[in-house]
Amino acid sequence: MKKILVVEDDPAILIGLEAALRDEHYEVTTATDGEKCHRIVKQEKFDLIILDIMLPKKHGFDVCRDLRKEGFDTPILILTSKKEEVDKVLGLELGADDYVTKPFSVRELQARIKALLRRKGEIIKDICEYSFGAVYIDFKRQEAFKNSKQIKFSTKEMEVLKYLIMREGEVVTREMLLDEVWGYENFPTTRTVDNYILSLRKKIEDLPNEPKHLITVHTAGYKFIR
Repeated sequence: MKKILVVEDDPAILIGLEAALRDEHYEVTTATDGEKCHRIVKQEKFDLIILDIMLPKKHGFDVCRDLRKEGFDTPILILTSKKEEVDKVLGLELGADDYVTKPFSVRELQARIKALLRRKGEIIKDICEYSFGAVYIDFKRQEAFKNSKQIKFSTKEMEVLKYLIMREGEVVTREMLLDEVWGYENFPTTRTVDNYILSLRKKIEDLPNEPKHLITVHTAGYKFIR
């Protein structure tokens, strides 16, 4: 599950953002001033920071600049009520990855969040070969073997398994798989994901009904364990 830090001093906006993000199955942490934001980022790892600019105690631009100087590369999406182009440009120059101007629609914000998270995911080092238990996979050749016997995977099964493997130990929601592997434009359902997981378990697990590698995380999604 992706972790997002929301930094906003307006209670109404903060509550609305937190609810909208939780509905999308993000893990959300909040802060109401710049100093607290800076402190939290040093203590926890986040996949994205949504950062308001006009904050008490420490201005959002200062937070952004200082985090980048200190080597934090977490994607930052700035929120600003200012419409002047110079403010947007300044935010980007200080290290922000994108911006949204208030008032904004939740749909636009969610689209920008997904784009930033996808961009971050693309930075994850690709894998060509991987092995676990009695299974060996050559992703480049699209070949797989278990106990030296070839396993027949469909292209989509291979993509699902690779996505989970590259996020080993992390909880991956069905929505994440739908978005990243299928793409929402194809209109699959969460049941589609479940069916693929069941198929993969039959092929890689010794006991599909008692999986050791493709684990179900109740009410959340799935997790790959080597």
